[in-house]
Amino acid sequence: MRLLTRFLRRLLILCLGVFSVWLIVFVVFETADSRLPWILAVSLTYGVAAYVILPRVVRMGLKILQRQHIPSFTTTADGLPGDPVNIALIGTLQQLHAAFATAGWSTADRLGATSSWRMIRAFVRNTPYPTAPFSTLYLFGRGQDVGFQQPINDSPRKRHHIRFWALSLAHAQDDVTTAGFWLNADKPPDDERVLWVGAGTRDTGFSLTRLTFQVTHATDSDTNAERDYIVDVLKERRLIGDISLHRAGDCVATKRVNHYITDGEIAVAGLMEN
Repeated sequence: MRLLTRFLRRLLILCLGVFSVWLIVFVVFETADSRLPWILAVSLTYGVAAYVILPRVVRMGLKILQRQHIPSFTTTADGLPGDPVNIALIGTLQQLHAAFATAGWSTADRLGATSSWRMIRAFVRNTPYPTAPFSTLYLFGRGQDVGFQQPINDSPRKRHHIRFWALSLAHAQDDVTTAGFWLNADKPPDDERVLWVGAGTRDTGFSLTRLTFQVTHATDSDTNAERDYIVDVLKERRLIGDISLHRAGDCVATKRVNHYITDGEIAVAGLMEN
């Protein structure tokens, strides 16, 4: 019965894929091509496929394949797999800001029209933008609470960066195998000592997303190396205490998440008092 269920799920995924290709090629493109110049028809088809059709198809596929699985990674606004969770720090928001400022990292600007346009100009011209915004990823039912970054060679195209989500210490003791643990969108007060759950990766340039071909930063696939780099930076400056490694969930195994390679371990440490 289990094998039959798995076969039917994969067959449904295949049907979704075939349907999406048919919709893009024989409906969207043919309609656009009959009304617009060829280059505009191709551009419109790409936009509809990458930002409308494919994200929804992939999201439906993930819901079918990953029912009742514990997430060890963040998700995009479309529900697609994002960056793996790999760091957790304990302390207040003030301590978190102070630690990364001391380490020479900058707080990311909030994503908006102005910051997005400034990021595009900096990316095209390859001019410094040390507080460039991050795209929004989701964990615990909400976007990141704060993010920090360190440019590489003053380039906006390459940077170390990490997003954090605050989780109350009381809630952190709850059962991670329940859906309520991961879907709780409550953000603790800023002055409370909390668990800052982080996802750190290294941007390496320009790329397209693997599943939907949206424009994005290219990232180094080895998120374990980035986790170790961030931990070493904080540890060398004595900004965190002793470090322990914990699994992202009881059933998490070594695997690929999206195009990332992760061992499923999260480095956990307490922030030091200033």
